[in-house]
Amino acid sequence: MHEKAPSLQVYPRNRLGSRYASRDRAKGLLPGILYGHKQDPVPVNFNAKETIEHIKAGEKVFRLDFPGEKNKDEMQLVLLKDLQFDYLGSAIVHADFSRVDLDERVKTRVHIDLTGEAKGLKSAGAILIHPTSEIMIECKVRDLPETITVDISNLEMGQSITADKVKLPAADMKLLTDSHAIVAQIVEQKEIVVAEATTVAGEAPAGPEVIGEKERAEKAAAAADGKAPAKGAAAPAKDAKAAAPKK
Repeated sequence: MHEKAPSLQVYPRNRLGSRYASRDRAKGLLPGILYGHKQDPVPVNFNAKETIEHIKAGEKVFRLDFPGEKNKDEMQLVLLKDLQFDYLGSAIVHADFSRVDLDERVKTRVHIDLTGEAKGLKSAGAILIHPTSEIMIECKVRDLPETITVDISNLEMGQSITADKVKLPAADMKLLTDSHAIVAQIVEQKEIVVAEATTVAGEAPAGPEVIGEKERAEKAAAAADGKAPAKGAAAPAKDAKAAAPKK
């Protein structure tokens, strides 16, 4: 796999800081840094267009082509470790690479490709969901796969494929993702109808009926008209003069 790893032109980056990094990006360069193998970190620049194209294509391992390097067969091998994006989260503005050896074990994410037509999709209302599109694995750099293919042809309605059921390309690869993470599942799509309350223009929406509320309102209205007082209510005074105490 490493023989097919794309090579990247590397340029020294002498001035550091966000202002100089912005100037480099304006020139078509992608600021980055190299680290690892107990060597000092080295700030560098890459050709932005070719580097980003390789990254978006799923490449993770690269060979670095330094200016003036004579032996092209001993290009430094690096692994993409981290990316930084702009404030919109869409454009890559910085890349971190780690120096690696072919037999070094590394941890990395690998994309999952689903193949085949699931049997369960023939059922009415069936849909395929793909919650986990990448899994984290540990393996040797020389064995690092670009993608891992999962066949879903025999997947029936209600069935799922979890991460621990994914066959890794090499026997010594180790799955680091949660074994219960769902990679693919066939579920039934159900239509949910949400009832909306309707009101007459100018009226407040009707609330829940309170038991006994109607009767209490009628009794209160009758008391206000001079009829018999509502049950439990005090009798009204005859008039202010009659109610006044005698001297």
